[in-house]
Amino acid sequence: MQSSAPEPFRIHDRAIAPGSSEILTIPVSQQVTGLDASLALKVLHGAKPGPAVFVSAAIHGDEIVGTAIIQRLLDHLMPEDIAGTLILAPAVNIYGFASHSRYLPDRRDLNRSFPGYEHGSLAAQLAHCFLVNVIDRCSLGIDLHTAAIHRYNLPQIRIASGSPHLTELAMAFAPPIIIESPLRPGSMRALAAEREVPMLLLEAGEALRFDRYSLKVGVAGVLRVLAHIGMIEQHGEAHETDVPVRANRSSWVRAPRGGVTRRVRKSGDIVKKGSLLAVVGGLFGEDGLELVSPFDGVIIGHATLPVVNQGDALFHIAEVETMDAVGKDARSIADAMAVSQPPHPPTPMMDEDEVL
Repeated sequence: MQSSAPEPFRIHDRAIAPGSSEILTIPVSQQVTGLDASLALKVLHGAKPGPAVFVSAAIHGDEIVGTAIIQRLLDHLMPEDIAGTLILAPAVNIYGFASHSRYLPDRRDLNRSFPGYEHGSLAAQLAHCFLVNVIDRCSLGIDLHTAAIHRYNLPQIRIASGSPHLTELAMAFAPPIIIESPLRPGSMRALAAEREVPMLLLEAGEALRFDRYSLKVGVAGVLRVLAHIGMIEQHGEAHETDVPVRANRSSWVRAPRGGVTRRVRKSGDIVKKGSLLAVVGGLFGEDGLELVSPFDGVIIGHATLPVVNQGDALFHIAEVETMDAVGKDARSIADAMAVSQPPHPPTPMMDEDEVL
């Protein structure tokens, strides 16, 4: 017996019919020009009943990889094939997105401004708008981030600890690595947890740049999660994916001196305790000091700017207790995933100089 068609999905001042999609803009505040600034959303309301899910990007305005992931998701998603409702927000911090800045014009971090307030600061207004129109309408969220400027992150899913359901969803996403990460006060993820809306956070790539590997992992992962919860059909035949590495502790390795870095490792590399990561020397390469890994693990982020001050964070390493979990002979998780069978036609792996 087939399920009855769902009711229209009502959001802001719109009623979106089942099996259709619509782009809408929700006014948030006024710019200095007096023109409205708005939260842009695309809503795909499925022809069949199901959950409501949001996918958001650029809550930090310069973290634009997620915007491209959302654009590419639309190549695979049609409302008539969806069970439930999907809300896509490709540039939550539209102010920072337009100015290539992480922050809002008032220098506030939107991801430390939740739940916000309708009559508060600019950041509070935008956070409140997103809460009321998106988070409170959904039962699951996927928020897409990148590393900060001059850094690169291996694609990774971050989840709160102690949630079997989040672990299940993260495993369905199948990123290279899953990291249990504490919730930060004022963040979207912390607010969603308070509202009992499970949320996955993807970190992938570098601010203000696209790279093919991050896009491939992000698009495939979101589609796998949507298929896992029954919103869409599995694309193609079911297949085995690499089991993600899991970690609950990570640490930054910092520059022992100021100077110029010669890096020999990058994000995705598997390292042993004592493995050479880089050498930092003076302007002539003199008096070089070696950086080594403090433990067995996987490099999940690295600085892309080779000119450093003493104490600058250069490598972010996730500690992995059982190195067998990442393959006895593997040198790089990224290399291993590049040759694994993807759920969609493969895109070429990025060359190293595309990210550095």
